[in-house]
Amino acid sequence: MKEGTVDIVIGTHALLAKSVEFKDLGLLIVDEEQHFGVAHKERLKELRADVHVLTLTATPIPRTLQLALTGVRDMSLIATPPVDRLAVRTFVTPFDGVTIREALLREQYRGGQTFYVVPAHRGPGADRDRSCASWCPRSAWPWRTARCRRPSIENTMQDFVDGKFDVLLSTNIVESGLDIRNANTMVIHRADMFGLAQLYQLRGRIGRGKTRAYAYLTVPPGRALNEAAAKRLEVMQTLDTLGAGFQLASHDLDIRGAGNLLGEEQSGHIREVGIELYQQLLEEAVEAAARGRRTRPSGPNGRRSSISASRC
Repeated sequence: MKEGTVDIVIGTHALLAKSVEFKDLGLLIVDEEQHFGVAHKERLKELRADVHVLTLTATPIPRTLQLALTGVRDMSLIATPPVDRLAVRTFVTPFDGVTIREALLREQYRGGQTFYVVPAHRGPGADRDRSCASWCPRSAWPWRTARCRRPSIENTMQDFVDGKFDVLLSTNIVESGLDIRNANTMVIHRADMFGLAQLYQLRGRIGRGKTRAYAYLTVPPGRALNEAAAKRLEVMQTLDTLGAGFQLASHDLDIRGAGNLLGEEQSGHIREVGIELYQQLLEEAVEAAARGRRTRPSGPNGRRSSISASRC
């Protein structure tokens, strides 16, 4: 890359290392943009000042979407689904073992496979494994998380793709990059503990062929959800049509806030300072950045002090 003998480089966060150098970087494509922080993307742009940046995602983070809506970035939408693609039917329901068992068996009887997703810090353990086996005794329930060694995860996923078992019990590590046409049912345990973008990405792992897919978002029975979680689940159940990524991201922007346009916060509300004061500070900071430097009124000693645009 440094010598320019390689024209296209495909990599992960490893490209952010300071030891990585490019001879003539002209185009930066960031796939699954929601997994990258502001610092990551700014570091990539520092490699070359005039680099063109193209970000791809089904669920843009609020800050990125706000930048596009305000005109700072250009935005293009792909809303046409593949031919014969069917929307995923989504159900938000209190957890019930009988309902889940029926969903798993229904998928098994039609020759399909199922994802069973649980929160990362709520490992199922032996009790969860035994209860899963009692719901669907014919299915294998291998448990895999990000803490497993990579060969173990790869072998399990390959076995799942090969159809050696019907149900994959995992965390949200399966939310991106999987295209398993035979997996068309997903159960998300404690869906209230997942973010809106996570839920949408997880739901996108099923229904990737011509078969109707079903997603079951379960919540604790008899327990009231907080306002934000209730809004997320309502949006997921309402937006179950194809190509609803932009509408969902807009709802996520309303729920989580636009964050800091000049900082690294990718979400958060500005009600602490008020919208008018925030817009005023933003305008002043942008004008200062355009001028390079701006001066303050003279201080008590009669000397004029300056403040750099970066501190604005």
